[in-house]
Amino acid sequence: MSTPRDYCAIAHRYATRMVEAHVAEEAIKAQLRPVLKAIAELRKEEQPAEPELGSYDLKKLEAAAEVLRKKIYALPVRCNKYVALACERQLKDLQRKRFAYTFDEARASHICKFIELLPHTKGEWAGRLIELEDWQIFILTTVFGWVDKAGRRRYKVTYLEIPRKNAKSTLSSGVGLYMLAADGEGGAEVYSAATTKDQAKIVWQDAQGMARKSAGLQARFGVRTAAHSIYTEEGSKFLALARDQGGNLDGLNVHCGIIDELHAHKTREVVDVIDTATGARAQPLLWQITTAGFNLAGICYETRAYTTKVLEGQFTDHRHFGIIFSIDADDDWAHPSSWAKANPNWGISVGVEDITRKGEKAVKVAASRGNFKTKHLNVWVNAKEAWMDMVKWGDCADPSLSLDDFAGAECVAAVDLATKVDVAALVLIFWRAGHWYLFPFFWLPESAAEQQEGSQYAGWAAEGYLTLTPGNVTDHNAVQERVRELASAHQLRKMAYDPWQAHKFATELADEGMPVGEYRMTVQNMSEPMKELHAAVLSGKLSHPDNPVMNWMMSNVVAHLDAKENIFPRKEQPQNKIDGPVAAIMAVGEWLTGEVAAEYIDRGIIVL
Repeated sequence: MSTPRDYCAIAHRYATRMVEAHVAEEAIKAQLRPVLKAIAELRKEEQPAEPELGSYDLKKLEAAAEVLRKKIYALPVRCNKYVALACERQLKDLQRKRFAYTFDEARASHICKFIELLPHTKGEWAGRLIELEDWQIFILTTVFGWVDKAGRRRYKVTYLEIPRKNAKSTLSSGVGLYMLAADGEGGAEVYSAATTKDQAKIVWQDAQGMARKSAGLQARFGVRTAAHSIYTEEGSKFLALARDQGGNLDGLNVHCGIIDELHAHKTREVVDVIDTATGARAQPLLWQITTAGFNLAGICYETRAYTTKVLEGQFTDHRHFGIIFSIDADDDWAHPSSWAKANPNWGISVGVEDITRKGEKAVKVAASRGNFKTKHLNVWVNAKEAWMDMVKWGDCADPSLSLDDFAGAECVAAVDLATKVDVAALVLIFWRAGHWYLFPFFWLPESAAEQQEGSQYAGWAAEGYLTLTPGNVTDHNAVQERVRELASAHQLRKMAYDPWQAHKFATELADEGMPVGEYRMTVQNMSEPMKELHAAVLSGKLSHPDNPVMNWMMSNVVAHLDAKENIFPRKEQPQNKIDGPVAAIMAVGEWLTGEVAAEYIDRGIIVL
């Protein structure tokens, strides 16, 4: 008989190893970053910011950078920021002296023992008992080990983001069967929920296969299987639940809701139904597991953003567990070491040869990169050929920015009113000491926010990032009033508008003496400011207040390139709004045609 595994010790060693690995990698990156910055500055023929690097020539700097990169690639273990933070959170919680929760090692180990008595159902391991990997044991012991004073489970919501082929469905199926039969919940209702029947059945069918092939599960817990259900003799049930099956999803009494591939949910409806249906249970669990996706406005990215803020300590939520396996923003995505870093089951269920083939193709073929980064490295990309580098755009975010800091300062505004049933955007731009400061504002009719396709808008409105106007058309009077307020607080040099949509809007403001001016959205007018905006972001010479509506819209922009290498903002799908970026491009364009153009010419940049 094999020696029983000490699951909690395995989890603790894993957490410690990951934190140490991230610290080691960050120590090398701390040396690498100023070298890369100096290289970039030399390539622009500017003086390096670091005096100690000033005497180096470009070749020496590049050689030094390569040495440091090789040190990173040679690390025995690499760990990304959010895995390290999840592990650090657990280690710190274990050290707390006064805490509302206690770590119960028996509870933590119980689910691991249970799952390791289940069989694999597919592939080369079919029929063999599951053997959990260290990272899986860490997740399970953490989620299931913490209890409150009444013995109820601490974590009510989990968010697990893991690239494809890392045995997500196997892990989720095991959790579902445990919650069905071994969690001590009478009449447990477990659902594998999705927007489509096929998606909902992926986890459920794996669980059904495990239950059918596990005589011990059937004998010990009375688990039975039927064509469309897994159930126990005591009245618990495990079902696949999908929105496209029709009917009312209300009236559920959920003990465990498993949301597989959360990124595929175009609306929040199914997740909200499952989450709100857990209220009658003492220790329910919403188990959300996904790869990265393309929709930065969906429920998945919203949950991801919340998870990152919890892990970073910006939010305190002791009942939310999250972990994200990915590469870090400053990693070289094209290097095989990064591929292994993002995939915890590298060389186990993740085939090295398969990922290497796909990765090498992505390096050579630009059209393959978006899908490879998203599905195999967990990098979120909205437009599949996105114009903006969203990592750099995120680096430019400064939530502390306030319009009060620019009281009385000169500025330019631009509006993109689109249609009366869509988003209206107003962007204010300030120019100070060679740096752009961008402030966006958005309006939308209430009726549009109530539609399923626009479910994210209501949340943004509640958080103050978007203003809802009564009725089913955008109230342009509300936009005008905001322009008046801004003009009274700042020196508004010009408000640019596209005459195709905003002629009446602008005429009314002009009659009040407001400095308005037409800005036609032609390729000639949009290309240069679009390039300037992009360059400012890449060089870190732009700041914005991290408005999630603007972030989403920026990720939607695709650059249409003509034969003369002029660019123009486009969107891939009608629902991928870009009103905010369009207004920003117009505002930058208005600056470049005014007094600031002289400063650009002095700097050696000729504005066409």
